[in-house]
Amino acid sequence: MKRILILIIFMFFLSGCGKEREEVNILNWSSYIPDAVIRDFEREYGIKVNYNTYSSNEECLAKLQAAKSGTYDLVFPSDYLVELLIEKEMIQPLVKSKLQNIGNLNTNYLNLEFDPGNIYTLPFLAASVVIIYDKEFVKEPITSYNDLLNTDYVNNIVLLDDQRIIIGMALLALGYDMNDTSEEHLEEATAWLHELKPNIKAFDSDAPKTFMITKETKIGVIWNAEAALAMNEVPALEVVYPEEGFNISVDNFAIPVNAKNLDNAYKFIDYILRPDIMQKIIEEYPYKNLNIKTQELLSPTYLNNIASNIPDSYFNRGIFVKNIGAGILAYDKAWVSIK
Repeated sequence: MKRILILIIFMFFLSGCGKEREEVNILNWSSYIPDAVIRDFEREYGIKVNYNTYSSNEECLAKLQAAKSGTYDLVFPSDYLVELLIEKEMIQPLVKSKLQNIGNLNTNYLNLEFDPGNIYTLPFLAASVVIIYDKEFVKEPITSYNDLLNTDYVNNIVLLDDQRIIIGMALLALGYDMNDTSEEHLEEATAWLHELKPNIKAFDSDAPKTFMITKETKIGVIWNAEAALAMNEVPALEVVYPEEGFNISVDNFAIPVNAKNLDNAYKFIDYILRPDIMQKIIEEYPYKNLNIKTQELLSPTYLNNIASNIPDSYFNRGIFVKNIGAGILAYDKAWVSIK
């Protein structure tokens, strides 16, 4: 009898080992969701998270296109990439009835131009590109992109490694729209960036704040959350929303066509939309919060910093990068020349 009992236990153990664990495959921006938040999701739901990252929309698109159908269950594209993914039929309409926490979203950031009616996406976080500078080094206040051309700033600027944003910055500096596709204007923007080049120490989209914290650079054109984190470390840092205009973006939850773990993708979205979970994300990566219930939980350090808690009046002046179709080829050419 004892042998039979041992055999039953052993067979039960083997059957348990053979059962595949549920999973969800996520593709997201680097430095966007803390590891602790992902681990907590895994413990709470018993779902393994396979987490991959990218540092630009172009890299995101390349990874999606290179992957086999069904590789990813959830992705976080920005505004103009959303348009492109819809156009290419690479993401599917959302079933919003699966999301109990959808009512926590700030309605000011729904129904935006890149996805009217939020058929395919829902907003996750919003961001802006800002200029940040060290007041101990920079003697004259910076208000414009053109101020960055000052020859006193040789080898002292870190820029985002993002062609649309940086070429767009040059276009704005010249008085053009940051989505301009005019060949003549792009040539001028390329020349402007070549003039700036001696002042550029690095292109970095993953952790540009590090250059400012270590004082390897004294000026940056970086994401607002990176600026906010740097300001917490170095009190002498100042943030500017440039007078010519600046890029804003909304990164979104989207489910690729043929996602294999559809229910788990919805579980992850709904988990992130919980106020306490979004609070943990915002406290580590202080982008603009879009969860109205989370806003009540955030600290004065976040709320009183115009880099992290971007005032709506500033955000409303921002400019979305747009899908420019075949015009991207001219940007690709210009970017190769600049870098």
